[in-house]
Amino acid sequence: MKVTAIITAAGSGLRFGEEKQFKLLCGKPLFLYSLDCFIQSPLVNEIILVVPKSSFSLASSITGKSKRYNKVKMISGGEKRQDSVRNAVMLSEKNSDLICIHDAARPFVSSKLIELSIKACNNADGAIIAVRSVDTIKYSNNDYIEKTLCRNNIWLAQTPQVFNRNKLIGIYEKLDVSKLDATDESSLMEKMGYKIRLINNSSVSNFKITTNNDWKLAESIVR
Repeated sequence: MKVTAIITAAGSGLRFGEEKQFKLLCGKPLFLYSLDCFIQSPLVNEIILVVPKSSFSLASSITGKSKRYNKVKMISGGEKRQDSVRNAVMLSEKNSDLICIHDAARPFVSSKLIELSIKACNNADGAIIAVRSVDTIKYSNNDYIEKTLCRNNIWLAQTPQVFNRNKLIGIYEKLDVSKLDATDESSLMEKMGYKIRLINNSSVSNFKITTNNDWKLAESIVR
């Protein structure tokens, strides 16, 4: 089974205040942490790195410093995250069976999470890493609580997310993705009725760096 990994590093960093994917985390650009993990995985056959068009030269200069990144394909991102992923999926090798998508803003992905998400696709159309909610969940549209959701059935989605390549491409052919606001590819697969498996992540280290406090936490882990 051939696997293509797509590392999404094309975000503008509006919430963070800068393009955090290129910021040095203890001397190393953030996006290289997850990229290095996927390079080391024996289950991954192809890697595509998606970066902002405006930072393409910067990303090329960073990866060009080491031969280990020679086989990494790099493309410019689209207007939205879903457009970036679609561009990468369409560039992937036609004989690839699975597409494994990971956010570069999650630098502490492990080889175990990559393995679990890939192998889970043996009995499903896709699989995503997720964590069970430990907090009570309130639903609201106007700052007033409308209802309380049962947290036993609430999962917080993470990456990696792995999907059958042909089925994902089939969605792109059927849906006008540019008109949708999908925060991840799992929601697209769900919309078409595909069976997506949840992989419970018991580790707290696979968090997404979104705020400066997240960055400080990441620094404390690396040090």
